[in-house]
Amino acid sequence: MNSHKKELLPEQREELLNVLKTRFEKNRNRHKDIQWADVEAKLASHPEKLWALDEMETTGGEPDVVGRDEKTGEYIFFDCSVESPKGRRSLCYDREAWEARKQHKPQNTALDMAAEMGIEILTEEQYRALQQLGKFDTKTSSWVKTPADIRALGGAIFGDFRFGRVFIYHNGADSYYGARGFRGSLRV
Repeated sequence: MNSHKKELLPEQREELLNVLKTRFEKNRNRHKDIQWADVEAKLASHPEKLWALDEMETTGGEPDVVGRDEKTGEYIFFDCSVESPKGRRSLCYDREAWEARKQHKPQNTALDMAAEMGIEILTEEQYRALQQLGKFDTKTSSWVKTPADIRALGGAIFGDFRFGRVFIYHNGADSYYGARGFRGSLRV
């Protein structure tokens, strides 16, 4: 990757587009009324979005199209890996929680890492929508965007899929676990 700009080299772009197209075709249930040629055209006009998608891919997120915003025309990508992305686990929720830890600080935070990658952490609503497309986080869990009132009390929320249903739980925002990461979204 070119470290000065958030752009991929031509061969990296081509490789990523092939991975995304293969995943798109293999998982038509996620985007029934969307054509790959339209998505690819949109990506071609937004190379900085390809960089973010590559970040999602290299950290284990397996991004895929899950919808299209009819108002803006943007395609919506979510991390669709079966379990929380491996390259984004063992993170506390945000910088404030990280700084509050006296010892054993994790390497990063979910919100900081998402910002560095150019993506947004899934909201609870988005997480529930993702779970309508398959069974995700059956062995792991994922931080989700926490409402300000919960965060003000020191907490953060995360979700998983157990016993045939989606659960949203709470934890201290400074906690981190090897089986908890975060899932992101990107609009193109």
